[in-house]
Amino acid sequence: MIISSPENNYDIVVVGGGMVGASFAYALSKSLTASCPNILVVEATAPITDICFQSSFDARSTALSFGSRLIYESIGLWEEIEEQVSPICEIRVSDRGRFGSTCLTREEQGTEALGYVVENANLGIVLNTQLSESESIAHLAPAIIEKISPKEEGMRLEIVAGDNRFQVLAGLVVLADGGRSPICDQLGIGQSKESYNQHAIITNAAFELPHQFCAFERFTDTGPLAVLPLREFNGENRCSLVWTVRAEESAEYMELDDEEFIVKLQNSFGNHLGAVIQVGEKFCYPLSLSLAKEQIRPSLVLLGNVAHTLHPVAGQGLNLALRDIEALVSTLSSAVTQQKPLGDMATLQRYVEKQDFDQQNSIRFTDSLTKLFSNNKQSNVILRQLGLLTLELLPSARKTFAEQAMGIMAR
Repeated sequence: MIISSPENNYDIVVVGGGMVGASFAYALSKSLTASCPNILVVEATAPITDICFQSSFDARSTALSFGSRLIYESIGLWEEIEEQVSPICEIRVSDRGRFGSTCLTREEQGTEALGYVVENANLGIVLNTQLSESESIAHLAPAIIEKISPKEEGMRLEIVAGDNRFQVLAGLVVLADGGRSPICDQLGIGQSKESYNQHAIITNAAFELPHQFCAFERFTDTGPLAVLPLREFNGENRCSLVWTVRAEESAEYMELDDEEFIVKLQNSFGNHLGAVIQVGEKFCYPLSLSLAKEQIRPSLVLLGNVAHTLHPVAGQGLNLALRDIEALVSTLSSAVTQQKPLGDMATLQRYVEKQDFDQQNSIRFTDSLTKLFSNNKQSNVILRQLGLLTLELLPSARKTFAEQAMGIMAR
């Protein structure tokens, strides 16, 4: 339910009502329908719940793995999300200018799709609508946490909403406010960062040929170029691009006019979808591997980019966060059943131990791919050519690679 003023006490306060925070709050409320804790979600921006929201050519998007579909299915949200997605039925992986390529297909993996691409605004509308209609979740937005301080049992939050200020006590704070969290700074939670010396240029493009629900992971001299299928827009064959370039060259790319940018894009991507017809507004973000030095403290747990920000290669970020959510909800559900405090350190430690393998595996997967395919040393070139050749020739290796990308590896 949407509220204008919070109560004094909550079992759980979720800081951040974006895709991660909203997904967690809703998943927990569905898991504990009979004994749901008192949940407050605090979000800095006003929620969009208008299902008549009109998309645009430039809409930003996110890749959901097949494993993420299963998670959303388990909490009863996939049916609504499915109406907004473009499925990925095939993924073609190649190294520009060199031999070696492979193709992952849904038929070989025995699934309806390898993944899905959804526009962020549409996924946000689905999630915000559920929060606004929930009787067990209080949704306060726009509002910010101005101060947070640990107490003997829980956390005290000072919340500012418009001209109003509130003090709230929380048994557990779930921090999901993104990679640049001011609350982490307040609490002195450091980040371990490794810059990739790369920037991601994100835009949408229209191509001459329809994508046929095929995604491309094209490794170029500057880094990975991902081309993901989007739903058709005004009759145009639209795809989302995440193009990794060297940090020192990103300004040059951003300053190109559309015609010049299209020439560079066509040269790097080739004619897999025919000619590039149009590109949209470009956005640029620095890329690094950023890991919180602490994911938990008494009465505090970090989720999403605030806990781990990965390179966008293979689209693992949100999908890992959703698996973290699934594990955290399971852990907290057990704590409720056993009548243990949700913010108890032993409870939160069980969550961290449960997810440690998955997190480390995902970090290694994205980090290794990035470093292998973004460096043209002869040894790296040989390794990646052998790797792609192995994937193409050995179905078992291809299956393992696909399961990692699809988020369905055994944990």
